Amino acid sequence: MLLALDVGNTNTVLALYQLTAGAPAKLLADWRITTTRHQTADEYGVLFRNLFALRGLDATSVTGIVVSSVVPPLDHTLRQTCELYFRVKPVFVEPGIRTGLPVLIDNPAEAGADRIANSVAAFEKFGGPCVVVDFGTATTFDVISKKGEFIGGAIAPGLGISADALFARAARLTRVDIKRPSRIVGTNTTENLQIGLYYGYIGLVDGILEKMVAELGPETKTIATGGLAKLMASGSKYISAVDDMLTLDGLRIIYERNTDRHRKRTVADAENAAAKV
Repeated sequence: MLLALDVGNTNTVLALYQLTAGAPAKLLADWRITTTRHQTADEYGVLFRNLFALRGLDATSVTGIVVSSVVPPLDHTLRQTCELYFRVKPVFVEPGIRTGLPVLIDNPAEAGADRIANSVAAFEKFGGPCVVVDFGTATTFDVISKKGEFIGGAIAPGLGISADALFARAARLTRVDIKRPSRIVGTNTTENLQIGLYYGYIGLVDGILEKMVAELGPETKTIATGGLAKLMASGSKYISAVDDMLTLDGLRIIYERNTDRHRKRTVADAENAAAKV
């Protein structure tokens, strides 16, 4: 089994896949937990194994782990967790790993691992050109060309950050749930805030997508993922699909591409050794 971890600034999302040669990958379970930067490897190990136990899954069956992380201080901790509690050396999505995705930006090393995973999965599932909107702590727009190249994108403050800034700086405004309002003209402060936050952010997202689609062409697919994807996509004029598992599926695809290369090398080495005998 393969364990995929997408470590974000706010949440960490995990997925467990059954990989069988000659058959499509099967999703067995997925979880979303809070990213805690000060937890130790032991604390993460206990947490992960408890998540497995609650689903009746055997943690010792994990034979591969792939990780994307935008929280560098946690990378060493997670490596220790994987090696101590799963007896597996994790594969991190980082410069040098085989993704099958040409990264055509000024400095390819700057591209976040989650954005690379999103782009790999989006092109595999939807083709190109396409734009992935990932609603996380920051909202990222990942642009993939018709040929399957990551050609850039945009980054905006996430909706949660925007809301937090408003509530922190306006003493008389109380925190409200972020949801799609039932009307556009609010008659109380709570409705006013929800309308401003929701439709204001929809305006930001659709404004960027409108210009990206105009540049890429009308055949461009737009895919949303991340914690608020379904909520925001329901009000967007441009988002055509929602895929909650996009990042994790991208990690799985990257892992398979790297293990396939390793397997081919192993077979070639064995054949060369046999030929010399």
